[in-house]
Amino acid sequence: MNWKPILKYTAITLLSVVGFVLLYSLTAYCLSRITVDGEPQSSSDVTIYIQTNGVHTDIVVPIKSEQRDWSKNVLFKNTIAKDSTAQFLGMGWGDKGFYLETPTWADLKASVAFKAATGLSTTAIHVTYFKTITENESCKKINISKKQYRRLIAYIDTSFQKDLNGNFINIKTNANYSKHDAFYEATGNYSLLHTCNTWANNALKSCGQKACLWTPFDTGIFLKY
Repeated sequence: MNWKPILKYTAITLLSVVGFVLLYSLTAYCLSRITVDGEPQSSSDVTIYIQTNGVHTDIVVPIKSEQRDWSKNVLFKNTIAKDSTAQFLGMGWGDKGFYLETPTWADLKASVAFKAATGLSTTAIHVTYFKTITENESCKKINISKKQYRRLIAYIDTSFQKDLNGNFINIKTNANYSKHDAFYEATGNYSLLHTCNTWANNALKSCGQKACLWTPFDTGIFLKY
């Protein structure tokens, strides 16, 4: 057997993969360092937060406010604890396979990774209830106006899939992270160009806050805050 063609194509494939990873990483680094400036702040009516677990960014909002009562759509009863005393709701959009089938990186399946990278999989929104929020290196407070919050509400709302009656669609699963979280069907497709952090970054843009020009990672977002 002539191994030269096989070795040649294997080398080309490996170099292509390495080249793509380097180009992707460099592009992500450069574009995430370019800041999209926030709007001039007219008032500080609503306090929201951005929160990261080191990989994934959530948008945290008050459960009840003049503008929206999220408990009417994201029901307490869909959590294990069913605790209605929570004051804040964290929401993150992402690949459904990662959320439900990958509790640790060791559990990551090649099929899940391939679908997530290529935009072939479905998405979900992970919601977490909090009684209190503590600002620290991984959780930053942002004050916005009522008008800006309405725009953020509209952005998040369109990210949830809805049934014929307009209700958010809860995902029944045992893959919960705690007693105070739940999953919902989401709109859109996850890919290397539109990740969970891209969604959060766009959420900040939607309400006129500082954001990255583009980012697939959480690092760029938190450098702005």
